Amino acid sequence: MNGLRMTLMSSQEMKVLRDNQLSKTDLVYLHQAKLTNMEPEDDEDSPDASILMRQEIEKRKVGRPAGTANKEQVAIRLDKDILTAFRATGAGWQTRMNDALKEWLNSHSTI
Repeated sequence: MNGLRMTLMSSQEMKVLRDNQLSKTDLVYLHQAKLTNMEPEDDEDSPDASILMRQEIEKRKVGRPAGTANKEQVAIRLDKDILTAFRATGAGWQTRMNDALKEWLNSHSTI
C-alpha cells in the first residue's frame, strides 16, 4: 500500500461527509490515479482490477512452458540411494543428474 488508510462506510455516510466538507478522501490522488490509468474499471464483479491488469492476465498462458526439444521423457529405474542422494541436493536435482550423466559419458565415450 501507499500509506493510505481505508475505511468502510455507506454511500449515504460518505455523501453527508462530502456535503459537510468533512470527507478525508484524497481527491487529488484519485484524480492523478485516473489520469495515469490506475483507476479501477467500474465492474461490479471485479472492482479492483484495472484494464491494464486484465490485459496482462489475458497474455498469460496456462500450463508449463514449452520444452527445448533437446530432452526426452523416459521411464528409468534407479537405485533408491542414488535418487535419495540427488533429491537431497534440493530443487534442480534432475538437471544435476543429467549433468552427471553427461560428464560420465564424456569421460567414457569411445566416439
